[in-house]
Amino acid sequence: MIDFNRAPFVGKELDYMKQAIDNAKLCGDGPFTKKCSALMQEAFKVNHVLLTTSCTHALEMAAFLCDLQPGDEVIMPAYTFVSTGDAFVLQGAKIVFVDVNPKTMNIDETKIEAAITDRTKVIVPVHYAGVACEMDAIMDLAARYNLKVVEDAAQGVNAYYKGKALGTIGDFGCFSFHETKNYTMGEGGALLFQDDRYIEKAEILREKGTNRSKFFRGQIDKYTWVGYGSSYLPGELNAAYLFAQLEELETINRKRTDIFNYYHEHLAPLEEKGLIERPFIPENRVHNGHMYYIKVRDLEVRTKLIAWMKEKGVHCVFHYIPLHTAPAGLKYGRFHGEDVYTTRESERLMRLPMYYSLSMEDVKYVTDCLLSYTGY
Repeated sequence: MIDFNRAPFVGKELDYMKQAIDNAKLCGDGPFTKKCSALMQEAFKVNHVLLTTSCTHALEMAAFLCDLQPGDEVIMPAYTFVSTGDAFVLQGAKIVFVDVNPKTMNIDETKIEAAITDRTKVIVPVHYAGVACEMDAIMDLAARYNLKVVEDAAQGVNAYYKGKALGTIGDFGCFSFHETKNYTMGEGGALLFQDDRYIEKAEILREKGTNRSKFFRGQIDKYTWVGYGSSYLPGELNAAYLFAQLEELETINRKRTDIFNYYHEHLAPLEEKGLIERPFIPENRVHNGHMYYIKVRDLEVRTKLIAWMKEKGVHCVFHYIPLHTAPAGLKYGRFHGEDVYTTRESERLMRLPMYYSLSMEDVKYVTDCLLSYTGY
């Protein structure tokens, strides 16, 4: 069976984890945590990177730092993972979902302004498949209406919009290092931001509500409980594993891009015949090969194709169930405007195997299976 996903492994992970053990520093904010943050700060040209235990926790921190009050509204696409909504619901916010652009599955920036009310406080663009949302338009809206922008860049590590790394354009950016992502620590994430004004509050929030970070920098002689916080720090073993992969940022990126490009080139005949649609990459975007998906005619075709591929020894999957149709989505949010594309497109989308150790021979086999299928 060709798996849908396997966590990447580049070879230095175990050596670095042993170093972390030898350092006798396994809790959070040790040497490897700091190395990961410094590497990302330099690579992505961002002032602050705080490693977290998950992208969910990075989003929760961002939601808290946006200073939301119960009843405030947050605009986002419904085609996203539950964490995007959960983080803001925890702050008492009402989620306002808007439709997606069917070409990219990203939030349709032209639908955002009509959803803004006097309670709107935040826009949350989700960079689906590592392809950037239309950030110029979103940032312009945010400036005109005095709104915060939190980029859900869980899938967007090392992807770019007009030369800027995803996660560094809005007020806050959130990365994922889950085992399904391009770079992993098993479970993990990061919060990114440029504005120095947020650093002290963010550190206190991440350190269980204490000023412990200041203490370890020698800025105070003891630390204490100073505000609300939680335990958002990953352990050093996780950070050591991640650092090995971040050192190979471009090596991993090249392999995933090669896989993406092979799929894209060799599946073109199916699109030319009108049997599938391939991913669309707008101008001024550099994707990161996070995902390759195809869209078929409808849910029935997709269900049969996934089953047929499984018989051929290939594990393909669908993706999100739109949040506005879920019980919690109905309870905590509302859909503004008409759901023209979100549900319809979500039922057509099928993801192909994509991971660092996937051989090009297996990529060819997956492609050949798709080309030979007659049930489109």
